[in-house]
Amino acid sequence: MLRLVSLASAIALGLAACAPTTQTTSASLLAGPPVPAVYQARTDTGPQGEPVNIPAVRAAYLTERNQRQQVAYNGPEDPGTIIVDPYARVLYYVTAPGVAMRYGVAVGRAGKGYSGTATIRRKQEWPDWRPTANMIRTEPELYSQFAGGLSGGLDNPLGSRALYLYEGGRDTYYRIHGTMDPSSIGKATSAGCIRMFNQDVMDLFNQVELGTKVKVRSQAESLRIEGPMRETPEGYVQPEGGGMAAADAGVPGATAGGAPTTTVITASGVAPVDSMGFAY
Repeated sequence: MLRLVSLASAIALGLAACAPTTQTTSASLLAGPPVPAVYQARTDTGPQGEPVNIPAVRAAYLTERNQRQQVAYNGPEDPGTIIVDPYARVLYYVTAPGVAMRYGVAVGRAGKGYSGTATIRRKQEWPDWRPTANMIRTEPELYSQFAGGLSGGLDNPLGSRALYLYEGGRDTYYRIHGTMDPSSIGKATSAGCIRMFNQDVMDLFNQVELGTKVKVRSQAESLRIEGPMRETPEGYVQPEGGGMAAADAGVPGATAGGAPTTTVITASGVAPVDSMGFAY
């Protein structure tokens, strides 16, 4: 019980470097359209072989940009590459030439992230978590109680799956992982790593292999490729200046705030959208 109380107090203060944040709650979040099948509740096998019930993602959190979807991708990366854009708050997994699966992510606050090219050298289901020595040294009141680590489970900051990024054989301490706080996806609240819905990180985990290359864009790269972004009062980002009118007008190659227009491939057909995934 003391351990759980300690964890709750740390969450309330906002853990850094892949740790959780407090969950947003509002009566307005209770209403919304039906939850897509891929985000429904499911049962998984836990770290000790026990069943773990993963809750459904609330429809209110499944904004158009946050939902997993296949999109046209014109970047230079080869199929099999993961591209993380912490500023546009999306993750692409290139599945074929010119095509990628795009996921919404929560990202670290400014100045606490990583940019460059890394490689996945470790994958773990229901991973353990422990604060780094630097975290314990700089904020002992928060992290010293977790020096022994936390075992995997729904109360663990890393959620259902984790992909560990290495650069030149060195652990970057940068992770792509699940979450205990689905309300954070699409926002700058993870304080360090790249956080996904548990259902999404499980999907990505099953597709990628050890040795997969991960490109994490810098702010300059994001600006050049996705265009300038603005943050909404809810904490999400949108292309600066919108772009809906140009897309609605059917202008070939229309851009939204400097972001190139792409195409979402859906079961109902092809719909023009901007690079953030807003269908018009």
